[in-house]
Amino acid sequence: MRHVLEWCARIGLIAGLAAAPAAAQQAGSRQLPARTIPVPQTASPEMQAIIARPLNPIWNVVPKTAAEWKALVAANAAETIATLPAMISALHVKVEPATIAAVKTYVVTPEVMAPANRNRVLLYFHGGGFVLRPGEAGLAEAIELAGFGHFKVISVDYRMAPDFPFPAAMDDAMAVYRETLKTTKARNIGIFGTSAGGSITLAMVLRARTEGLPLPGAIAPGTPWSDMTKTGDSYFTNDGIDNVLVSEDGFWGAAALLYANGHDLKDPQLSPVYGDLHGFPPTILTSGTRDLFLSNTVRVHRKLRQAGVEAQLQVFEGLSHAQYYRDINAPETIDYNNEIARFFDQHLGR
Repeated sequence: MRHVLEWCARIGLIAGLAAAPAAAQQAGSRQLPARTIPVPQTASPEMQAIIARPLNPIWNVVPKTAAEWKALVAANAAETIATLPAMISALHVKVEPATIAAVKTYVVTPEVMAPANRNRVLLYFHGGGFVLRPGEAGLAEAIELAGFGHFKVISVDYRMAPDFPFPAAMDDAMAVYRETLKTTKARNIGIFGTSAGGSITLAMVLRARTEGLPLPGAIAPGTPWSDMTKTGDSYFTNDGIDNVLVSEDGFWGAAALLYANGHDLKDPQLSPVYGDLHGFPPTILTSGTRDLFLSNTVRVHRKLRQAGVEAQLQVFEGLSHAQYYRDINAPETIDYNNEIARFFDQHLGR
């Protein structure tokens, strides 16, 4: 023991511990010195470029009025929409606007439909904190899975805050699901979405079960915003490391309160990790090692497994929030879409 203490003293460990605030030591928390975190060479070159990007400039912007929220949303949407024509062309899909059960949607159809998918349909819900990516701006991931997986995808342009807070998004999601059930068997329907869309995916299953509706054949919530209360390890360990969300303290925390509109953030329709996940359909979840919502994803996975649900978890090296679909030429994006398509193919219609 004496030799261990001497070694610790030589490298400064004991001095460092002594210098740490007593309250922090008692609480068991960690106080870390400033440090540099390199871009991981274990990610693909394409993703290394994305990982190396500066912090998302809106992360600490908190609009004060509805007009300011809408201006920020419009500017963000314009940037996203400009990237879509090249993606549509590269992935050989067709995008058509449609209204389903009085809800705006976009139907994304691949030029070549896999024979097994002719009786299947995927419902997609975009991310964006329940405020960003209205209209065509929410199409990117739907275009990808239609192109890579050769599925018909219905992208739901659900209503969002500030004009339409909770439960408007869930009402729209369920309206489209009920209408889809009229033409497609539940076991042939898959539901997927990222971030806020992942939360909607999970909350839809809870609500469908409450309403006595048949459940979808499989779901794929990507890095779901499954807990709006800033509960979970990665909200703290990846704070400032995730270059997309960056932190819950700022834009995203404000967006949560805007959407919740005074409702309890632990309501399972807002934070579905607090719901009863027994009886859920097969589920595949996705995150990244730098994702602020990594714990959200892990906690849902563990709760599903504890409930006896078939659930898979895939975590991509070095990626921040939802970066697994940011570049259609990156191996990680191709892997992600192929994994989700394979999962749906294994479970839909079974």
